[in-house]
Amino acid sequence: MPNLAQEVLAAIKSGLSLNKKDLYQIDLSGCDLQKADLQEATLIRANLSLANLSEANLSGADLRSSDLHKAFLPKANLQGAYLYRADLSGADLSEANLTDAKLQGSRYDSATIFPENFAYKSSGAIGPSASLNGAPLNTGNLKDADLQNANLMGAYLGGADLTGANLAGARLIQADLRKAILTGTYLQKARLNGANLAGADLRAADLTDADFEKFESIAGADFTNVQGLTDEMRSRLLSHPKQELETLNQFTLRTTLASLSTCTK
Repeated sequence: MPNLAQEVLAAIKSGLSLNKKDLYQIDLSGCDLQKADLQEATLIRANLSLANLSEANLSGADLRSSDLHKAFLPKANLQGAYLYRADLSGADLSEANLTDAKLQGSRYDSATIFPENFAYKSSGAIGPSASLNGAPLNTGNLKDADLQNANLMGAYLGGADLTGANLAGARLIQADLRKAILTGTYLQKARLNGANLAGADLRAADLTDADFEKFESIAGADFTNVQGLTDEMRSRLLSHPKQELETLNQFTLRTTLASLSTCTK
């Protein structure tokens, strides 16, 4: 364990305050940090996965891009904390104080426990049933994200990495998915009408029961080995202009038309 981590644990054990302490990228995964005073501490990119932070004071702390996967945070004070792009999947935040906490871009999943009556779906956090209409998620790392039934109407997802993400039932009407990586992405029953798929990589994505009439563009989109594409869906895709169908995907170097010959029902 690095010396800084040992010093931090010793300070917490002695009841000393770590107010405003610079703990950038510190690894405290699995550690007992119960009731720690970390008010306004810098914890950017810190590894706090599986840590016990129950009743800890993290008010005003900078937790941007920190790993709080399966962290234990009941009754923690996170008032005004910065949690941009933090991983909250599986975290227990029951009875935590999230007043004025900044959660935009943080990730949660179906196992995350939020305080009762906390409006996490409209907090800007990314997860199941999240309200992200028009959200700027360009080039975001959303690999394996759980976005089931999320509202992403008009969201900006250009260049985002959604490899293996679960977008089943998601509302992606008029979303910008240009050059998005959607390989192996679950899009069952997703609503995609009017989305822009130009240059998107959809190899092995699952479009079973996906709902769309027409896309804004599919120029250069690669549908190689897409699952669940019915004859009717294929006909709708083939109705796009010839110029779009004959455009090469810049990454896979396959035309949209060629890729559509590999799809399976």
